[in-house]
Amino acid sequence: MPALVLTDLTLEYARSGYVVRPIDGLDLEVGDGELVLLVGASGCGKTTLLSALATLLTPARGTIALDDIDVTALDGKRRDEYRRRDVGIVFQAFNLLPALSAVDNVAMPMWNDGVSARTARARARELLTELGLGDRLGHKPASLSGGQQQRVAIARAIALEPPLLLADEPTAHLDASQVDAVLRLFRQTAVPGRIVVVATHDERLIPIADRVVELSAPRLTERRTERVELAPGEVLFYEGEPGDVAYVVESGRVELIRRLFDGGEEVALEAGPGTWFGELAPLFGLPRSATARAATATVVTSCTPQDLRKRVKAQGSPGGPAESS
Repeated sequence: MPALVLTDLTLEYARSGYVVRPIDGLDLEVGDGELVLLVGASGCGKTTLLSALATLLTPARGTIALDDIDVTALDGKRRDEYRRRDVGIVFQAFNLLPALSAVDNVAMPMWNDGVSARTARARARELLTELGLGDRLGHKPASLSGGQQQRVAIARAIALEPPLLLADEPTAHLDASQVDAVLRLFRQTAVPGRIVVVATHDERLIPIADRVVELSAPRLTERRTERVELAPGEVLFYEGEPGDVAYVVESGRVELIRRLFDGGEEVALEAGPGTWFGELAPLFGLPRSATARAATATVVTSCTPQDLRKRVKAQGSPGGPAESS
């Protein structure tokens, strides 16, 4: 019986010469037969986490285990085997082969696994018919609508009945009449012997889920203003952390530091008295885009975005935002 266990999982990648860390120290256990939704604002790491589960991205730290498989240790032939047999992926961009019909796109992973052409096509026709595509079996992707291509991609992902099924925004291209069938299929697919993990913005999936994992930063709108004193060199928050408050510099100076992909760092911006920083993390549920470190003895005041707006309105602009972490 499969169980999915993530331990201290940290994922990062390079963008424009900087290190982006959307997932930092995540611990998660998913039981056999569970349907789990990954939800949160854009940029919180939903798709990045799916990529790591599919071995398309190597974690910077931590482990992923599927039953007795140490996913993070796989390489070469064993990794290829894992991708073929143990995990099914429904990509947001479909990734269908344009030269093949709907039936042959679904049959392809079964052929690659040694299933006979006759048996593979029969299974493909069964899945596509269940998804309402019985009259589109011979159509190629170019002649299918976005919603129809999405359903072909779902059928292909579950063709080999993998123990782990991953889906990235599976209802994004479906209209209301198509969504019900897809929701039923995902619910029916999460059975003993299989785990289903779905990244989505679609709240219609919430009622069918066994668990919802919120990856965006918490919104603590009632958090009180807090005065924080920092010694020279003391870090207020680190890049990649979630954030629920912004900060206004009362005295001193804060450096906003970004890590470079070569291991170095640079001071992207400085915040002096009267300027504020860190408002985008609580506003949009994004991870901090930089590390905030005191350059001198410094005093800052934390506040919610709502409190920050009130303060700016009452006092006039105190100098503008220093950065957008």
